[in-house]
Amino acid sequence: MSCVAWNDKLEAYFDGELSAEESRVLSRHLRECPACATDSLGRVQQKLAVRAAGQRFTPDPALRLRVEKMIASRKPSPWSRRWLAALATAVAVLIVGAFFIVSNHTGAQQQVLGELADLHVATLASSNPVDVISTDRHTVKPWFEGKVPFTFNLPELRDSPFTLVGGKVAYVNRSPGAELIFRIRQHQISLFIFQEQAMGIVHGNGQSRTAFSFNVVSWTHNGLRYFLVGDVDIQDMNRLSELLKAAG
Repeated sequence: MSCVAWNDKLEAYFDGELSAEESRVLSRHLRECPACATDSLGRVQQKLAVRAAGQRFTPDPALRLRVEKMIASRKPSPWSRRWLAALATAVAVLIVGAFFIVSNHTGAQQQVLGELADLHVATLASSNPVDVISTDRHTVKPWFEGKVPFTFNLPELRDSPFTLVGGKVAYVNRSPGAELIFRIRQHQISLFIFQEQAMGIVHGNGQSRTAFSFNVVSWTHNGLRYFLVGDVDIQDMNRLSELLKAAG
């Protein structure tokens, strides 16, 4: 398939609308084609900039007060109607409030996972995917000292199918974290590590999810939240997660 045809599929790729097979083929193409990788990186950076701008604005905290004043200013009605209206209002508020909480939590969680997927794609598309290049965990781990507000352990991979490529600092919710790159066969997996308090809206331990057609495995340990993001089989993701948990 020509680069023009792949270029037309990039937006669907970023929005998670391609099939799993198309996503895998396009991921491989991005690793092999500098022109498409550059275009992909530019689009990801634009998405991240738009998402960051959207997080700068929050609903007016005085909104609830204004709504309460509007309700209080209504003329009283007969007792029975007032009671029924109050009951109906209370039930409606509970339903809407519960729906809002669940929807807001789910949306915020998917937003974080989507941002991690974008960072993973940006790494795949970059000509310089890591800032410290080494297969030696004793070289990569010390590099992060003073760059992230925590420490972590990396596993010995000598007898496994995984290879450590290197790492760099990543940011989510304006919080610094570590991004480690592992390779298995021709695939790359990103490991993101952040302080759990900075990722409080993401819950679940050892859960497998998907984000933009990527598999995501997440767990916590010693106050840190770990995310594995990649397009490899979930069995490989779980195997690497077990190695990381044992090292931790």
